[in-house]
Amino acid sequence: MRKKRLTTREIYQDLWQKIINFDLFPGSRVTEMELAEEYKTSRTPIREALKRLEVEGLITVRPKQGCYVRQVDIDLVSDYYTVRVALEAMTVELAIENMSDEELKAFADEWNPRNYKKHRSDPEYIKQFEERFHIVIAEGSRNPALLQYLEDVNNRIRPIRALGFPDDKSIKDTYEEHFEIITLIQNRDVARAREAMIAHIRKSQKVARSVTLSQLEQYRKKRPRRTKSA
Repeated sequence: MRKKRLTTREIYQDLWQKIINFDLFPGSRVTEMELAEEYKTSRTPIREALKRLEVEGLITVRPKQGCYVRQVDIDLVSDYYTVRVALEAMTVELAIENMSDEELKAFADEWNPRNYKKHRSDPEYIKQFEERFHIVIAEGSRNPALLQYLEDVNNRIRPIRALGFPDDKSIKDTYEEHFEIITLIQNRDVARAREAMIAHIRKSQKVARSVTLSQLEQYRKKRPRRTKSA
């Protein structure tokens, strides 16, 4: 039975994951022809997937040269974090106005620090869960434009954020910081909730500024080998 070809969305998702995981390393070149051979498909869905990755800032297209995985520009990443501070401070304000007590209680239960032990052995889950925390608050703002801007910033800093949570303490600290922010939102304490969120993002920004390409390479080597998609 002939195997079903991957859709453009599936190809995009697989390439996205490889870039985020540094299986496709910053600066590496990818071509439509090579990818079409790897995914056993025509070049059209490959081209469409690459265009979407370009829009998200994960690859750069150079005329007559090809597509390159975006280099990590630490200064630019830090600038995105500065934008993120402003966006997330606003999401907190609007979430306080718009999220119900029931929503916030369920949210707080998820991030109760006693739960961190359940997932501390699964850093990949924690990374996704951590990003989801910020998206839930943005969704709670009931402002789709604000959510869209935050998701765009997240797309541009995700490769660096993926290096977080190197140890048990980092995971525990994240649970505690998130729980504090949610509790302040539950209490409708705008000033202190904003302050806690800003401090939380600034802490991540400081970590991001310390990342070097050699650290990225070490991270890639330590990751389990991924199999090619077929």
